[in-house]
Amino acid sequence: MKLYLIHAGFYDEAVSGGFYESHTNYFVVAENVKEAKNKAKEIPEYKAKKMHVDGIKEITSVDGYDILLEESKVNSNGEEKEYSYDDIKAMD
Repeated sequence: MKLYLIHAGFYDEAVSGGFYESHTNYFVVAENVKEAKNKAKEIPEYKAKKMHVDGIKEITSVDGYDILLEESKVNSNGEEKEYSYDDIKAMD
């Protein structure tokens, strides 16, 4: 399995009447780029906002460290740590 970053674009009527294209990114694990694209297109938010794929990047390393994927032994719902704007600001 490989890690892919999906760069998706969409037009949101609530932002400047939909004149400007907005973007978001998703991480997807898939066997190949075609499967990654298809998985992204099944994300509920992707469908709801009628998004399109602007680009896909296969992520193999970050800052000199290889990315090695292995199937999780636990359910990861809510286990990822998130840091708010205020949390990060306090890290001076």
